Amino acid sequence: MYSSDTNLSQIKPGIPARIMEIGGGHGIRQKLNLRGISEGSIVRVISNSSGPVTIEVDRNTVSIGRGMARKIRVVTV
Repeated sequence: MYSSDTNLSQIKPGIPARIMEIGGGHGIRQKLNLRGISEGSIVRVISNSSGPVTIEVDRNTVSIGRGMARKIRVVTV
């Protein structure tokens, strides 16, 4: 189990996680929300080795940059 200070870029592939908080301003929150990523969403990390972090949310695959992924606080489910 990960601590409550875990961000999305630290989760290993295949592990589902619940988004607890999205840091940053209105712009980043809006961009993520348009992709179906919001607080309370359950996501599964598909790829996290290098480059963008690829996740599955609501049966859709979404890639986000590492900087953005570091602003998303999660807990594993």
